[in-house]
Amino acid sequence: MAEVTLKGNPIKTSGELPPVGSKAPSFSLVDKDLNDVTLDKYGSKKKVLVIVPSLDTAVCSVEAEKFNQKAAGLRDVVVLVISCDLPFAQARYCSAKGVENVETLSIMRSRDFAQAYGVLMETGPLKGITARAIVILDGDNKVVYSEFVREITEEPNYDQVLSAVR
Repeated sequence: MAEVTLKGNPIKTSGELPPVGSKAPSFSLVDKDLNDVTLDKYGSKKKVLVIVPSLDTAVCSVEAEKFNQKAAGLRDVVVLVISCDLPFAQARYCSAKGVENVETLSIMRSRDFAQAYGVLMETGPLKGITARAIVILDGDNKVVYSEFVREITEEPNYDQVLSAVR
């Protein structure tokens, strides 16, 4: 079980991120059109899983916007922003902010993804939604990078993430 903090207060998560070198756990998440989406949809592309609590918060919004900008220059890479937000809210957010280079996915139908990736917050005021983390998968869905952002109110290390993608 990993521990992160929210404004310095400890929060326990459902586990640890999948270790580098391991096969990524499969998942089924919900896209903006309410379709179930699995890793298979993205084939042999590299996948950047940007896991956030909610796009309706300042830090998550900034993070999604920065990844949207950075994703524009990436080749053969898909950036997936995963949150607890309903697909309708994700679509509204993307439309309002001009976010079009990332794909948003929701955990609305199941917490299985959050459990399998160790990011489900089990304590604290945000219990039941995802902690902030990044997981990068290669074209064979092997984990090549993972980062738990230990303080939920902080952003990830963008330079390290982009270096790991290239």
